[in-house]
Amino acid sequence: MKKVDVVLGLQWGDEGKGKVVDVLTPKYQVIARFQGGPNAGHSLHFSDRSYVLHTIPSGIFRDGSVNVIGNGVVIDPVILSQEIAELEASGVDVASKLLVSRKAHLILPTHRMLDAASEAAKGGAKIGSTLKGIGPTYMDKTGRNGLRVGDILSPEFPERYRKLREKHEHMLKQYDFRYDIAEYEREWFAGIENLKRFRLVESEYAVNRFVEENKAVLAEGAQGSMLDIDFGTYPFVTSSNTLCAGVCTGLGVAPSRIGNVYGIFKAYCTRVGSGPFPTELFDGDGEKLREIGREFGATTGRPRRCGWLDMVALKYSVMMNGVTGLIMMKADVMNDFDTIRVATAYKVDGVETSEFPFETGGKIEPVYKDFKGWKCNINNIRRYEDFPAELKTYVEYIERETGVPVVIISVGPDREETIVR
Repeated sequence: MKKVDVVLGLQWGDEGKGKVVDVLTPKYQVIARFQGGPNAGHSLHFSDRSYVLHTIPSGIFRDGSVNVIGNGVVIDPVILSQEIAELEASGVDVASKLLVSRKAHLILPTHRMLDAASEAAKGGAKIGSTLKGIGPTYMDKTGRNGLRVGDILSPEFPERYRKLREKHEHMLKQYDFRYDIAEYEREWFAGIENLKRFRLVESEYAVNRFVEENKAVLAEGAQGSMLDIDFGTYPFVTSSNTLCAGVCTGLGVAPSRIGNVYGIFKAYCTRVGSGPFPTELFDGDGEKLREIGREFGATTGRPRRCGWLDMVALKYSVMMNGVTGLIMMKADVMNDFDTIRVATAYKVDGVETSEFPFETGGKIEPVYKDFKGWKCNINNIRRYEDFPAELKTYVEYIERETGVPVVIISVGPDREETIVR
């Protein structure tokens, strides 16, 4: 019996998961999202076109694939409908390829207002929310107040919606925050009707059935491991479990059914929004990484903070996810650097440590190891053997430190610019 393989980000999101899933999907018949919501933005580039997927799994472009939105995902019917419309306009037969869990929770228009009001009230202590209503939706989920996809088929749905909206409106009165949801609410109900066109399923049964039928299943993570609600840089984190463990709760599969775990990381680090970032660069090197790497959020458009590779955080993520294969993205962005740095440890209050600390609000000073840059264009290279020696040294150092092989290296944004070792 095949197992569920997993692909997820090992940093603070934006690692390039969309492209990797698209490259991996020929090996898989089923691709499933297991957490997060439209705060994710998976960018894909092929056939001279660019796409950004927010809720739909990245296998949707592959003929014959099954794409599952699992119970751990939160869905905004407006954003999902927009995404579906764009895909259908491009000739993708979404209806034949998409399954949506009845147990996935719905993001209401008032969830978005609560998100915006709460973030505005924090002032300088903002966490950098994407303002998509993700946090308030997960709060309603754990508070047992939420509305789920399966509820839209109930004749009582309008009344349930009204009660939850009124509860949110009462909560919003505590904020000095003006809002008008009338137009968005109209779009939202249109999105609910659109959802009814698709196959709404008990995804836990569907995914386990695929496994029992020996179909190859790939679970696709969103955001990144360092944004995990339990193990990330709290409180500057997302509202779901972004780690491999989230696959089990977000799809309804047993831990014993997890197979290979592919961990994606950039050859450097980026972060969007607020929160600790020990290797962040505020100089010309940071600006150079941002410009060459086009480091602007796929969902928000915000410029990403850039810095050197953080080996402390990377090893932490590898440990918690049980990574079996590493995938290095954007190696080509560093083609023109004379020196490339990697943080091998931290100094926290003057004490050196190689463990990620509990308290990340204080001063963390990275301890760096320097590597000679490769100073050449690697975009057209298609074999690892043809890489410059300096890049091989960099890759092999990462493998030694993590104890995990680097199985894929990306040398450009296109699907073809991917080296599988």
